[in-house]
Amino acid sequence: MENESLIPEEFWQAVQEFNSQNFYACHDTLEALWMVAMEPQKTFYQGILQVAVALYHLQNANWQGAVMLLGEGINRLLRYQPDYFGVSITAFVARSNHLLKILQTAGPDKVKDFQVLSPEVVLQIIPVHPPA
Repeated sequence: MENESLIPEEFWQAVQEFNSQNFYACHDTLEALWMVAMEPQKTFYQGILQVAVALYHLQNANWQGAVMLLGEGINRLLRYQPDYFGVSITAFVARSNHLLKILQTAGPDKVKDFQVLSPEVVLQIIPVHPPA
């Protein structure tokens, strides 16, 4: 397991922004981390960032952008299961996959139904060990 003391405070800021459905701010915060990160964190940040941007697209009725980035983000995060950087990646990937399937079934004509995420499809990043 990675050394959790090395997790930057900005990551937890991005988690808070994500969980508050402030996906654009989450994108900005993660992008700043991603730009200077080395592997394996770089791909991890990119995966979370892509899911955040997917949800931003969903809030703006961009079905294609949401579906495409959700799938790409999920694929990047698969190798970080079960837990990484203090969060449950397995749970996050499972909920993301669930939302992706719902969106694919609904299709682009129903995208406006998802602009306000219902509790059934809300994604949260769940800390395994909340930051001190």
